[in-house]
Amino acid sequence: MVNKIDIFLLTILLFCAHSYAQHEHTDPKKEKPKETMQHEHMQMTEMEHEGNPTSEFLMNEGAGTGINPASSPMHMSMLKRGNWNLMSHGYALLNAIQQTGPRGGDKVFSTNHLMFIGQREFGGKSTFLFRSMFSLEPATVTDRRYPLLFQTGEAAFGRPIVDGQHPHDLFMEISAQYARVLNPDTIVHFYFGLIGDPALGPVAYPHRVSAQELPQATLSHHLQDSTHIVSDVLTAGLKYKWARVELCGFHGAEPDEERWDIDQGAIDSWSTRFTFTPIPNLAAQVSTGHLKKPEELEPGDIQRTTASITYNYPMPDGFWASSIIFGRNHKEAEDLNVNSFLFETLWQFQKMNNVTGRFEVVDKEELFANDPALQEELEETVGRVFQIKAFTFGYARDFDLIPGVQAGLGGNVTLYSFPSALKAFYGDNPKSFLIFFRIRSGHASSHQDHKM
Repeated sequence: MVNKIDIFLLTILLFCAHSYAQHEHTDPKKEKPKETMQHEHMQMTEMEHEGNPTSEFLMNEGAGTGINPASSPMHMSMLKRGNWNLMSHGYALLNAIQQTGPRGGDKVFSTNHLMFIGQREFGGKSTFLFRSMFSLEPATVTDRRYPLLFQTGEAAFGRPIVDGQHPHDLFMEISAQYARVLNPDTIVHFYFGLIGDPALGPVAYPHRVSAQELPQATLSHHLQDSTHIVSDVLTAGLKYKWARVELCGFHGAEPDEERWDIDQGAIDSWSTRFTFTPIPNLAAQVSTGHLKKPEELEPGDIQRTTASITYNYPMPDGFWASSIIFGRNHKEAEDLNVNSFLFETLWQFQKMNNVTGRFEVVDKEELFANDPALQEELEETVGRVFQIKAFTFGYARDFDLIPGVQAGLGGNVTLYSFPSALKAFYGDNPKSFLIFFRIRSGHASSHQDHKM
């Protein structure tokens, strides 16, 4: 416990020091109101970068080449060094989770990440963007997992993870992008990630605007957005007005349980994604991809198909962001389809109050992967695939910690519905309770305010 708390406090100090330094550099003489700073920044960037839409195009990305609505809030610290625009974003959460029922667990852990972006324009028609993203979760999520009822996917200590969520890797993304204007309506772009996010699925839950006050992973993560950390990603895309098509090749295996290294492999998988952004408040996508043996302990390949809509409604004192996501895995070795549906929403009002909700319906066929004999017995009597329903609702309140750092306290409760055959193993009415303390760097402004 001491080690975990020490690491979390060190993370807090690093984020606070970084954000405070950014704040002091931006305004060394006198602290100005947030609204004034954001207005001045918007005017400056619009004047400096008018006529180069590739910069705004790249800054709309949440991770990899996936995008949130352009009106979505961003928590970003920014500097200008010569011809380079430098940005950073980070958050750290100290979470305490308690779950009831025979398979529930309790734990204190930290989820966190830190992102750095460097961006440079050339000739008014093209832009380079370099992004790196890191997480200390290999140290702050001990035993290679935290409790999460009905969650499955990946491995820990050579065994499938069941009723738990794996941590992210130290290296979440190391990537470079290039975008160029072909004509007033058309942009071509290229993405390479040593570690990156292929063009498959919606923006992953750690970066999705509608999920930013829900620390725990979705139960449908491995049917929708689990490819957000893979290796050797190559993507080419073409945007025409408000529509975009992407083709992508990548190494299909998800990260192994050694979270400190950089996994590598041949490009053996592919995906394609169509994205639609007809208005700044909406981003929709449909995608499909063939994943070559994504799970370390499971045989066979997967064909993943997803569709999603994210809508953000800005308000004078906050915003309301919601996502609807469908995901399906077709497991070729078993000729089996497993499906998922997710709805999540975040309503921020009075600039400091955050009400969250998430509803999931997801098929789970790996709940007894660590007991093959029991799994086979259940498959013969009641089937192998179980439909799980989970409803999460919560609240978080923001407050200022030091200049340039936003803190928050929050929590949520999750209730479940599942087939009666599982009650012998999970109890009649298991619940999950999570409370958290969160810090993040930078003040909130929209993607539209960062037209670099």
